[in-house]
Amino acid sequence: MGEMILTAAQQTLLDPIIWLVVIGSAIYGVFLGAMPGLTATMGVALFVPLAFWLEPLPALAGIVTMVACAIFAGDIPTTLVRIPGTPASAAYVADAYALSQQGRAASTLGVMLWSSVMGGLFGAVVLMVSGDQLARFASWFSVSEYFWLYLLGLSCAVVVGGSSVSRSLLGLLIGLMFSTVGLSAVHGQARFTFGQPELFQGINFIPAMIGLFGLSEVLRGAAVWVGTPSVGTKAGEAASVAGAPILRPAIGYFLTRPGAWVRSSLIGTAIGILPGAGADIAAWVSAAASQRRSRQPETYGRGSTECVADASAANSASLAGAWIPALVLGIPGDSVTAIAIGVLYMKNLKPGPEIFSTQGTLVFSLYLIFILANLVLLPVGLIAIRIGGYVMRVPRNVLLPIILLLCIVGSYAVSGSLFDIGLMAMFGLIGLACERWKISAGAMVLGMILGGPLEERFVQTLVGSGGSALGFVDRPVAAALALGCGLLWTRAAWSAYARHRGRRSLAASLGADGSIA
Repeated sequence: MGEMILTAAQQTLLDPIIWLVVIGSAIYGVFLGAMPGLTATMGVALFVPLAFWLEPLPALAGIVTMVACAIFAGDIPTTLVRIPGTPASAAYVADAYALSQQGRAASTLGVMLWSSVMGGLFGAVVLMVSGDQLARFASWFSVSEYFWLYLLGLSCAVVVGGSSVSRSLLGLLIGLMFSTVGLSAVHGQARFTFGQPELFQGINFIPAMIGLFGLSEVLRGAAVWVGTPSVGTKAGEAASVAGAPILRPAIGYFLTRPGAWVRSSLIGTAIGILPGAGADIAAWVSAAASQRRSRQPETYGRGSTECVADASAANSASLAGAWIPALVLGIPGDSVTAIAIGVLYMKNLKPGPEIFSTQGTLVFSLYLIFILANLVLLPVGLIAIRIGGYVMRVPRNVLLPIILLLCIVGSYAVSGSLFDIGLMAMFGLIGLACERWKISAGAMVLGMILGGPLEERFVQTLVGSGGSALGFVDRPVAAALALGCGLLWTRAAWSAYARHRGRRSLAASLGADGSIA
């Protein structure tokens, strides 16, 4: 094995084609992630025709680097203009933007970059050391385990939401309601389409997400139109990403919380291994675990550096985890690895257990590519942050029309449909209403994304168990996940009850004039 690793290292690091593909894919990935509506999956799909002319390793290197950089780059518009560049960024958009409004955009983006790099390296090491064993564990999952996993992710969205549990739950229920639009994956019946052919495939969540977080910000800013910089200042301190230190404070912050990095990276890697889970659930679950361990849980949703650091690490760590079932079982961990499996087949390489014996050098080279991609992300990400910092110097009356244009272009680019622009506009109004009544827009987005798979796994589990509810907990892993969901909701209910009881006690201790009784 040692000789195989040495051969893989020489093949990877001494090949100029690999370096050219990695650097070019890093720049391309940053552009994709920073542009709302241009997803990493879309970028990988556009890369496939080019991959046809490349050797297998450079083709896979381009995919790995592109996605790793796009996931981080999505944090830049998330922080600066409150538009999640990727769906996973929705888990901490409120915290990132709140920190930016406090004049801490540079340090926040630095923490995100460093956490993304370290999380990605952690996931790569886990992939190298124990990919085969972890893939065996993931193979135990049936539809009942996936039902509880999706429910756990949705539950985390409610518990972590910056709003109260009741308002976060309301946002989640609205999102689940929107997820029922279109053809049912279980019954094959069209629901709530109102005769619109564009709705047969359901509501496209990318225009919806752009509307909820992007257009709503434009509408809110237009209501208080002023010619000041887009990010406010606190205590007269100017907020300038372009000239502020980025990495030094981020590294210092990282060294104070190594345990949190390990926990978040483990969560991200473990969830990434589970086919279909992806970085979205990893971000929400990691944010929930972070809040439970935090000494300042009340800051989550209002500007928590802990939240953005832990969720960013889990995002990147999940990317390497998604390749474990793809390589060992031939089961895509997410949409990106599904395309990667297609590339492998295009190169006459069959993913599965035998790939480790027949293409061992390629597999170890791919491990090194993960490390190389995250190391290249560091300088490329710094340049992207510096360039993004100039956005903060643009007056709001210039910036808002630009953001509006990006929202329209991003929504139209998904499927080339004017209907998606109208959809984005509708969700922009919904996002404005959510802001007015403190309803969690992040929980709504996650409900839209996971509502369909949740319903499908629910029906499949019932059918497979003959209509018995015991089918949901008749397997050890399913029972453990069900217990985790129950404990999470019990804790949330108890916390809500304790706060309510505390308010009643405080009211009882005050007199009618507000003095102590």
